[in-house]
Amino acid sequence: MRLYDTLKRELNELKPIDGDTFGFYCCGPTVYGPAHIGNFRTFVVQDVFRRVLELGGVATKHVRNLTDVDDKTIRDSQAAGKTLTDFTRLWTEKFHTDCAALNCLEPHIEPSAVEHIPQQITMIEELIENGHAYAAEDGSVYFKISSYPEYGALSHLEERELDLGRTQEARANNSDEYEKDSVADFVLWKSRRDEDGENFWQSPWGEGRPGWHLECSAMIREYLGDSFDLHSGGEDLVFPHHENEIAQSKCSCGGDFAAHWFHITHLLVDGSKMAKSKGNFYRLEDLIAKGHSAAEVRYTLIGAHYRKQMNFTLSGLHAASEALGKLRKAERALAEKAGVTDADAPSYEELLGLKDLGLFDNAWLGLNEDLNTQRAIGAMFGALKRAQNEDNALVQWKGLHFILHALGVQLPEIVEDASVEIPQEIQKLAEQRWEARAAKDWAKSDELRDELKAQGWIVKDGKDGWSVSEL
Repeated sequence: MRLYDTLKRELNELKPIDGDTFGFYCCGPTVYGPAHIGNFRTFVVQDVFRRVLELGGVATKHVRNLTDVDDKTIRDSQAAGKTLTDFTRLWTEKFHTDCAALNCLEPHIEPSAVEHIPQQITMIEELIENGHAYAAEDGSVYFKISSYPEYGALSHLEERELDLGRTQEARANNSDEYEKDSVADFVLWKSRRDEDGENFWQSPWGEGRPGWHLECSAMIREYLGDSFDLHSGGEDLVFPHHENEIAQSKCSCGGDFAAHWFHITHLLVDGSKMAKSKGNFYRLEDLIAKGHSAAEVRYTLIGAHYRKQMNFTLSGLHAASEALGKLRKAERALAEKAGVTDADAPSYEELLGLKDLGLFDNAWLGLNEDLNTQRAIGAMFGALKRAQNEDNALVQWKGLHFILHALGVQLPEIVEDASVEIPQEIQKLAEQRWEARAAKDWAKSDELRDELKAQGWIVKDGKDGWSVSEL
């Protein structure tokens, strides 16, 4: 597999450093509320990345953290009248539920920031001892950026762009919520403040808590060591978060840190940046409430190359629904020719390392060349058109399921015909909805679908028509 490296700005072949297991770290969610679809584009793409490695025969060690202590979690837990532990547990469970719905594999290790405060304190002590950090009068501790000449290499910042004279401003702000252009000695340990309430821990510098950037370095060191295979996150984390990680890790631990940097580009929604004020801020539950499935959301999120900015739209979800329906129809036809049923469908584990993919080899090549999901999906549909004319239907059927597992795509269930009499008014509403869809009036289509649902009916769309059934 070849993948683009943010630091080196080139495609590199991925191989485990130890020759055995590919260890990679993904920056996880800050658990102060539900993740939105922009967050999940990153997590879903990372999931496809892991699947491609594993299906290709490479063992993995996937570490993804939970940020359960920072400015946001403390602020919002107190506003909710809950302890930090209870508050973050609620949103952690919600995150896990959404990940399961989107068919994401669970990470092998999922450490939390709070659980690793002792390791973070140890790292700060090393940085001070090595001359890369210093304690301020209020008991906060800062990393001295000027002590690390390579700072800015990942984000390709020129030295003249780094304003290293903003340390006093950083101290006054003492915040983890950095602006994009904020470059200053960053906080490693934050002294206790009134707004923190009871959320503080003891340290050699007094009561306080770690800064946001430090947790990832401490947990990477704990579970992957000082040199590991790959670090991943959204493109917004390149600077300053990942720059800070590199600096504090190399200056305290030594080692090479990440051999490869893998960043996923943001998405737009309806052509603009997602924002609640614009009415285009979507969480998974919002889209499900509109009648879409998690499988449709996942299919949409992987529909564009991870290094290209995708435009997420509700019409795109409708297109995903139609595409999944076509895939299901084609899979069923191929299964019938191969003499197998849904009960025979191979599991993810059964397909690990499969060599003969038949006509679906081109889709696999696309995934292995810079995780090109867009190319893979196109090649998969192209192979399906030709697969029916092949003699080795069983090989083609397994090849299709191999690619579906690599993409994490779950096909919709087959709805058998039911002898339920449909009331005339329900049939009329369904027909009006189909006409609205044909006219690409998605708002009207959604409105009619919601009306049908309110009356106890669910409508399903196919290539050539619709069907309704009782809820």
